[in-house]
Amino acid sequence: MPINITMPALSPTMEEGNLAKWLVKEGDKVSPGDVIAEIETDKATMEVEAVDEGIVAKLVVPAGTEGVKVNALIAVLAAEGEDASAAAKGGDAPAKAAPEKTEAAKPEAAKAEAPKAAAAEPQKAAAPATNGAAAPAAKSEASGDRAFASPLARRIAKDAGVDVAGIAGTGPHGRVVKADVEAAIAGGGAKAAPEAKAPAPAGAAPAPKAMSDDAVLKLFAEGTYELVPHDNMRKVIARRLVEAKTTIPHFYLTLDCELDALLGLRAQLNAAAPMRKTEKGDVPAYKLSVNDLIIKAMALALRDVPTANVSWTEQNMVQHKHADVGVAVSIPGGLITPIVRKADEKTLSVISNEMKDLAKRARDRKLKPEEFQGGTTAVSNLGMFGIKDFAAVINPPHATILAIGAGEERAVVKNGEIRIANIMSVTLSTDHRAVDGALGAELLTAFKRHIENPMGMLV
Repeated sequence: MPINITMPALSPTMEEGNLAKWLVKEGDKVSPGDVIAEIETDKATMEVEAVDEGIVAKLVVPAGTEGVKVNALIAVLAAEGEDASAAAKGGDAPAKAAPEKTEAAKPEAAKAEAPKAAAAEPQKAAAPATNGAAAPAAKSEASGDRAFASPLARRIAKDAGVDVAGIAGTGPHGRVVKADVEAAIAGGGAKAAPEAKAPAPAGAAPAPKAMSDDAVLKLFAEGTYELVPHDNMRKVIARRLVEAKTTIPHFYLTLDCELDALLGLRAQLNAAAPMRKTEKGDVPAYKLSVNDLIIKAMALALRDVPTANVSWTEQNMVQHKHADVGVAVSIPGGLITPIVRKADEKTLSVISNEMKDLAKRARDRKLKPEEFQGGTTAVSNLGMFGIKDFAAVINPPHATILAIGAGEERAVVKNGEIRIANIMSVTLSTDHRAVDGALGAELLTAFKRHIENPMGMLV
């Protein structure tokens, strides 16, 4: 029987990817673990390994194809002893059959949903017809099989209170994918009753909507602009920022930190760095940046205030045991946040060298998913651009993000006297569901304490 190879979901945010390169050709034999292709995601270029053994019967999607949807058929393998040409012809048949099966089941779905639709609002009554909720559920109950869905689709469905067994899959073999779950959520037909939104009161203003492409373009004279299509990264950034700002109740805390002691210690540590031999000659074993010390200070602040080292879920508060600090890195077309794991336990030199490596591979789009997914907090530093202060948007699942402004000489008053000091303004953005005002203030005060007494970060 032919073995279908589909576009994998290489990150939780991935909806589609670019098939950059095939590393095999038709007729090649592959074994589990062999690298067969390179996929460009919204964050990085990653290698895809074979999970089955067989002969490459057909490369369905050519190298260089952009916007290949997750779970779309990209290649077919012929199993051992199977004719490769026959496998190439029949490999994609199951994937094509799934929509027909779904269409055939729609009349039954309509019957099953009719009583519910009659009591629903007019605009919601049509929703079950678009997502075909009942047909796969009936099949699952009759056969005893569990619903066939991707892990990402299951997670989204669970978080939204949606029964994945009640959603029609459009992926290969009728598999439920992320887009199917989102369609069901948007339609409202698959949600449990408690999740349903209360009708808007009479006279309430409708929710604002983003301007359509046509409406925007009409505001500008033809020939005065050019259209640059969004790439995968920009689409994901836009979606996640909207999600973060509309679902997370942000609040912000700002204070100033004096940098003179930290700058002095940094200079001493860099001057004392041992030399090591490389192909380019003798180089220092490390070169600390201010950002390296900020990462360490934030990690230690979370260690000191563990109740702020959390993530929010609807059922639980996720209490983290280590401070994994994400660091925003600007790359062409957007940004990515590689993570320094267990930064609270690492020395400054280790953090510095690790961060340089992560930043370089981030710009080359060579990070592995585990190097930019997760984390317990993040740091965004725009000080090198001269930005005095700003407020960053929280990156789920984090509950906090620290925005770092430029260090600059300012007049300060101490003991009744005016003197000059290097001052840095920092702003903590906090998820109010997980970290209340007083707790956020305690965390930011702990960060300030480590920045202004940096010698304590060495012990």
